[in-house]
Amino acid sequence: MKHIPRKRFGQNFLIDRQVIADIVAVIRPKPDDVMVEIGPGLGAITQPLLKTLHHLHVVEIDRDIVARLHREYAPERLTIHACDALKFDFGSLGGGLRVVGNLPYNISTPLLFHLADHVSLICDLHFMLQKEVVERMVAEPSTPAYGRLSVMLQYYFAMENLLHVPPQAFSPAPKVDSAVVRMIPWRERPFPECDENLLRQVVTAAFSMRRKTLKNTLHPFLKPADFEQIAIEPGLRAENLAVQDYVRIVNYLGQQA
Repeated sequence: MKHIPRKRFGQNFLIDRQVIADIVAVIRPKPDDVMVEIGPGLGAITQPLLKTLHHLHVVEIDRDIVARLHREYAPERLTIHACDALKFDFGSLGGGLRVVGNLPYNISTPLLFHLADHVSLICDLHFMLQKEVVERMVAEPSTPAYGRLSVMLQYYFAMENLLHVPPQAFSPAPKVDSAVVRMIPWRERPFPECDENLLRQVVTAAFSMRRKTLKNTLHPFLKPADFEQIAIEPGLRAENLAVQDYVRIVNYLGQQA
């Protein structure tokens, strides 16, 4: 029975065989990997992954697709978690997780932050996302794409934009280009650790009004004398600060508490 893509789940199914092969090649699955696929859909990535993997976990919200997966795969090869990926407890699968997927555009950002909460359990992540989102994720300071998403994800992960995927690789074809990104948790961070909740607050405040200076956006956190103490120019804007600058601010605030 033909599955009709559902807009509410953001379903665009990958159909280009070369793109599929390219994605599996950059993932480089190994037989004993503990791998989780988010949104397996009609199995475009699932099938080639299982040619190598002994076992695969999938997280799928669409009940029709869940039923289809139950029919097509034996439980010893495929464990199906029929739920919303935003609510799934990735910690229930243990550590060393490799997570992959063609993420629905409408939940991609909250899902990335949800996975960041499980960063200690993750080996790596390979996701297909809207190209614009990937460009924001990997953006460097003082560029138009650099923002809150860049800072927060770069705090947790080293990231690389791997592949461009055109709309015609999908059915139905989306109106935007896609890209595949690799995310690897820092084993040794190039900056100190900091209070992550406070980091979120500071970064959110800094980027809340992008065109205003840090003197205006961070005034609830920093007085003029504080900027001098941490050697950050208050006339700069949020996009001018690197991740390590935000970490320095947060650790300074922690010392003042």
